[in-house]
Amino acid sequence: MKELLTPKQVARALAVSESSVKRWCDRGIISTQYTAGGHRRIPLAGLVRYLRSTGHELVAPEVIGLPVASGRTQWVLDRAAEEFAQALLAGDLARSRQIMLDLYLAEHSVSTICDDVVAAALAEIGDRWACGHAEIYEERRGCDITLYLLHDLASLLPPAAPGAPLAIGAAPGGDHYNIGTTMAALVLRDAGWHATSLGNHLPWETLAAAIRAQRPRLFWLSCSHVADEPAFLRGYGDLYDEFGMEVAIVVGGRALDESLRSQMKYAAYCDKMRHLEAFAQALHRSEGPAAAATTGSAASGAVVRSVT
Repeated sequence: MKELLTPKQVARALAVSESSVKRWCDRGIISTQYTAGGHRRIPLAGLVRYLRSTGHELVAPEVIGLPVASGRTQWVLDRAAEEFAQALLAGDLARSRQIMLDLYLAEHSVSTICDDVVAAALAEIGDRWACGHAEIYEERRGCDITLYLLHDLASLLPPAAPGAPLAIGAAPGGDHYNIGTTMAALVLRDAGWHATSLGNHLPWETLAAAIRAQRPRLFWLSCSHVADEPAFLRGYGDLYDEFGMEVAIVVGGRALDESLRSQMKYAAYCDKMRHLEAFAQALHRSEGPAAAATTGSAASGAVVRSVT
């Protein structure tokens, strides 16, 4: 994708006059940067925000580096999940990308796209693999494409406002699954946070070091696989004991069944990305993690345990 666009490129993509685009730039209707020579340059993310807010048709998306059919399909979410799964299994990056971009341009939230399309499609692929109807390489390739598309979508999100709260998160040691923590960062960025995923398979010591160094307001832990439950509980317990009163610690992931969660303390357990989004929004409005724990229960449907 072209990250900075000229008014001429935008005009061709929207099938409008270049003078109209320049006028929108000068009026602040479309986010614009200026070169040292005073030439207008339009960030792709700014153009996408304009399209989402106005519903303006993207006539020639290929001019700005997007798939040819982008912005022309109003997907029904359950059909999008099925189509997305098929595209991932086929290794069709262009088709997968078009579906995700179409959904975003149609003003679906990032949390909805993650929950109702990405997670649903990956679950479908996992079921097919478990039943012998998909090969391991198809599942792994689909995960790689998904990660690429999530990073691609991240480039379209607006930057966090100055003073926005900080969130960091990761998948713990032994968990090599990267999609959950990547989606969490993307959802929080869409909710207006400075959010960064530290990655996967990270030992407790380095997670603690990251929290000490960065002092986030929210820390998330994405748990798709727990190899050694006693070791996990010891490491997590030490992390919570050190930071749980200062940082809102949010956990989620398919590995955290009710039995395991009953032995943990946390600000919130979120089994959907929309729950994480709602909890983060409540936390942003509150005075601290404890207040958010009370608010988040009603706002998100997340399982919440007070941190006090």
